[in-house]
Amino acid sequence: MPLSAADMRSGSDRADRHEPWMASASPHGRVHGVSAGSEPECGGGGAWLRGVATALALLGCAATAAADFSRLGKDLTPVGAERAGNADGTIPAWDGGLMQPPAGWTPQQGYIDPFPGDKPLFTINSTNVGQYEAKLTKGQAALLRKYPQNFRMNVYPTRRTVGYPKAVTERVLAQAGKVSLQGFGLKDLNGSTTPFPIPESGLEAIWNHLVRYLGGGIVRAGHSFPVRSNGDFFKIGFHAQRIYAQNVENAEPNRLFYALGYFTEPSTLRGTIFLVHEPVDQVAEQRSAWIYNAGARRVRRAPDLNYDGINDGSEGMLTTDQVDGYNGAPDRYDWKLLGKREVYVPYNSYKLSDKSLKYKDIVRPQSINPDYVRYELHRVWVVEGTLKPGQRHVYGKRTFYLDEDSWSVLAEDAYDTRGGLWRASLHGLLQAYDAQVPFYRFGIYHDLNSGGYLVGGLDNEVRDPIEFNAKAKVGDFQPDALRRLGGTL
Repeated sequence: MPLSAADMRSGSDRADRHEPWMASASPHGRVHGVSAGSEPECGGGGAWLRGVATALALLGCAATAAADFSRLGKDLTPVGAERAGNADGTIPAWDGGLMQPPAGWTPQQGYIDPFPGDKPLFTINSTNVGQYEAKLTKGQAALLRKYPQNFRMNVYPTRRTVGYPKAVTERVLAQAGKVSLQGFGLKDLNGSTTPFPIPESGLEAIWNHLVRYLGGGIVRAGHSFPVRSNGDFFKIGFHAQRIYAQNVENAEPNRLFYALGYFTEPSTLRGTIFLVHEPVDQVAEQRSAWIYNAGARRVRRAPDLNYDGINDGSEGMLTTDQVDGYNGAPDRYDWKLLGKREVYVPYNSYKLSDKSLKYKDIVRPQSINPDYVRYELHRVWVVEGTLKPGQRHVYGKRTFYLDEDSWSVLAEDAYDTRGGLWRASLHGLLQAYDAQVPFYRFGIYHDLNSGGYLVGGLDNEVRDPIEFNAKAKVGDFQPDALRRLGGTL
């Protein structure tokens, strides 16, 4: 069905930065806190003209936007973050990131802490949450109040460790200003992993997260734990590979990545395999997904492996599109870019990579052991998604907090269709210093209604190291490959 003019503009409005904590000058020359209905300014700051003059003004704005991209790699980092620290000195300047492993490190050790001498500056808990609430997400504040005994936040000095290979940032710079939106999809990505380093809409910011650099290909094994409100939990084993098109021999047109994963435990799930073909232009083509059922020994299409589908082994505590912070087509929401905030977020999560830790040391009632979670103050882009009229999803509204240095979703507040805060998610970032890749050390999804949570991404009891820059052939990601693999598990 042809897209309407409204569909083509979905999520693209700029006059939506209205939160009181946003009323400050943007590093990109715009003003946060613009009221709804105000007109954008360009050039010397005059109002846009009508008629023929409008076209001239638009040309002037285009020239200004193009000039903005020249700041990338200068006062902005190559992916669009503010290079400078904040006025208080609590966020340092970006100096290129953590690009080398500690001396003597081997992959078999896991990602050991390069900052073992760092100590917490202070702790946020239920007694002082009000003092720090301006720099917390709604979900964090709710967790602190709901679980006074088991949820607290140890805040450490901020270290801006994110850094990328030169080839990655050069591609971002080369494509800056050339990538465009077509409806809710992307056009002319051409290998960029930050299509909109200076975003002007919530949809652009979300796309930065969706296509962010994850090493070209990643293969890993790990464990997740659904934890019930009474503290009972069980272990889920999963092996996953996500290979981006540039690392896939004979990749099909319009492919962002291929993903294949299978359960290794418990026995009730072992041998279940999932396959995903993720497109770049999601207007032209939807996600294709398949599942292999070990009991039936057959492959079938999996149309529910997207949006608010429920994942096996999650006990219903997250939706499919919450995996990896957020994934899939962003077409069911209207997106608003609310601006930037300074927020305490889980960062440099090396303590949870310690191979000497046992899962019993980490998994606790109501939340994971807070002694192993490091929080830091970082600038984040705040993006709000509101469910479109006529669309279906269990979440009526969602607020995402995207790291300015990596475009990774570090937290999400998910609201039910009546407006109540339902779930709070946190994603602990870690810089893989050997591969120069920022990735999630853990993801935790709290259900504020049931009192349960799901934590995933742990590999403390896994011996094999994570493999970055993995490569594959397109034949490895076809439905027939699931049948062959299923016979070996």
